[in-house]
Order: sequence, then C-alpha cells, then structure tokens
Amino acid sequence: MRARRTRFQPLVLLVAGMFSIALFLPPAAASSGVRVTTIASGLNNPRGIFLVSGSYFVAEAGAGGSGPCQPGPFGKTCVGLTGAVTHVTYGSLDRIVRLPSIATKDGSFAFGPHDVAKSDDGGLFATVGLGGDAEYKVGFGPTGDDLARLVRVTRSGNMRVVADLLAYEQAHNPAGGVKESDPYGILRRDDASIVADAGANDLLKVTDRGRISTLAVFPPRMVDSQGGKVPMDAVPTTVVRGPDGAYYVGQLTGFPFPRHGARVFRVAPGGKPTVWARGFTNIIDMAFHDGTLYVLEIAHNSLATSGTPFGALLRLNPDGSKTVLDKGLSFPTSLAFVPGSDDVLVTNCGICAGGGEVLRIEL
Repeated sequence: MRARRTRFQPLVLLVAGMFSIALFLPPAAASSGVRVTTIASGLNNPRGIFLVSGSYFVAEAGAGGSGPCQPGPFGKTCVGLTGAVTHVTYGSLDRIVRLPSIATKDGSFAFGPHDVAKSDDGGLFATVGLGGDAEYKVGFGPTGDDLARLVRVTRSGNMRVVADLLAYEQAHNPAGGVKESDPYGILRRDDASIVADAGANDLLKVTDRGRISTLAVFPPRMVDSQGGKVPMDAVPTTVVRGPDGAYYVGQLTGFPFPRHGARVFRVAPGGKPTVWARGFTNIIDMAFHDGTLYVLEIAHNSLATSGTPFGALLRLNPDGSKTVLDKGLSFPTSLAFVPGSDDVLVTNCGICAGGGEVLRIEL
C-alpha cells in the first residue's frame, strides 16, 4: 500500500481543496427541463442506494472515529463504528447497523460501507471498503476487522461476515500488482453477490456461503501525463446487469484521472472484458433503465481538474452520443430509478460528513 499512497501524494492538497469547495456549493442546479428535489439530508459520506417499496437504503461510509489512527492518503486517518446501512423513509434516517469507517479528522474522505443490495429473501448485503493492503488494515485494530469485507445485514440490525475480500486478494491477487482491496459496487444475482473491487481491479462472485471466484480482471493501461506515459489503474466501481444478461462494469480510473478516459466494459459469462463504451470521466455508478444505460460521473470534468469539479448524470444514446441530464451535482456517488417512473434518486456530496443528501431528479 505504501507504493500506491506515494503515487497519490501529489493529489492530496488538490482533493482536500475540492472538499472545501464542495461544502460551499449551492444546491444542485438542474439542466433545462429537469427538476431536482432534496428528499433526505444529514448523511455521512453517502454512497450506494437501493430502493424498496416506499423507502430506500443507503450505504453511509461514515465519518471515522477516535482511532486507532495512522497515516493515510489524505492525512491522519482514524477508525470508528460510524459507517452504516441506513433505512430512509420520508427523509427520516434509521441507521439499522453500525459498521467500520476510516476517515480524516473532520470525517471526510471516508472508506466504509460503499454499496448495499437486497437479496430475494429480504436480506441486505453491503460492501465495506478499505483502500489499502493487509498492513494498512491491521493498523486500525479490532475496530477495523470488517473493513474490506462483504457483510449481510438484517432489518433488525444483526450482521454477519459473508467473505473477506482482502484475504482473497492476498491469497490470489487476480489482477497482479499491489495486493490491496476496496470492495465497492455490488449486484445481487441469484444466491450470490457480484462485487466490483476498486482496489484489486477485479470483478468477483461471492456466494452467500462465502465462496469467492474471479469473473474478470481489469489491467492498467498507459495514458499521457505531463508529457510522458504512465500506467493508470482501472478502478472498477460499479457493476450492473444488462438487458442481454451480461455484466457491465464502469471504471473510475486512477491517477492521472484523464477527462474522457473512463470506459464501460462488458463481461459476458465465461468471457474476458471487452470495451463497450468510451469517453466517460470518473464513473462512480450506472443503471439500465428501459434498456438505456445511464452513467453517473463523480467528476464530469475530472477529479484532477484545475477548476471546480462537478458531477453529471449521462444517458448513452443509441448512436453512441451522451446526453448530459444534470450538471449541478457535487460529488454524486450512486443512482437508482424509482420503479414505474423516469425519476431517479442520486446520493449527492458523497465525500461530506453530515452534509450528504439524496436528490430526486425528475427527468
């Protein structure tokens, strides 16, 4: 992990500055013909969202805690049980289970619960991130035991560990390179969870009994940076099932976060990933709606922009063009369509402790 943290050192002040900007951005401003309403607020670094009848669940990455602490990519990082799977009904927050969260002193840049999905029997499954290797995790002590794991949660607040994804990475390292894990996007399929591991750069299948297998790996690729070529990690953050039954995986990309450098990969059963769509920037989530792919970018103008970053919700048109449906988003992190409508819920300000919100966008 040390090598990778060193690689990100030039971005620390940049991203810290972007967080300060995010705190003072006005409410989301809709594009022409789009109405945006805030329907929940007060969330701690909100990430994945999953709708159920009349309500929804949000994975909150939390705000860290009192420690143990250790150096992290964005400064001193401390652990606490402030992560949560939260049931939201009419804007009211019910944090049904507490999970590990690591964050800086002010609660920003949190790693913790990143996504949530529901099984057919009503159980909730959540990915708990880390963004580091085994040595990094050990430094957070027993409070951080469930970092880099897939967990199952009940509505009554019980939790059990399904699988340790960092242990799998340590033992197998499917994509090669640094052995680190940051389980992010999750998709339920039959009696298994399909997980995009943004740290390990792979797509995993985890059965409900905890058996892990590798479905695909996403190697780095060479990109231009400051007059030369550098390897850029794929950083897969989201996985959805397409109308054709294949998996579609979106990438955030790693440093240098080039504009239009993110891709959507198609992973057919038993096949290798193929590039299905190009020209996106810093993809954080995706969804198919009426056969059309919608892509959420955490930074439409790149995480490494010299100006103010802003997120965007894009629709991929049949001719390959991309329609920007909303540009007034501040670090959005997930989306979910409301059943029976064209409205979409978006978690916004996903790097804000206490300032995260859920928006309803009427397309």
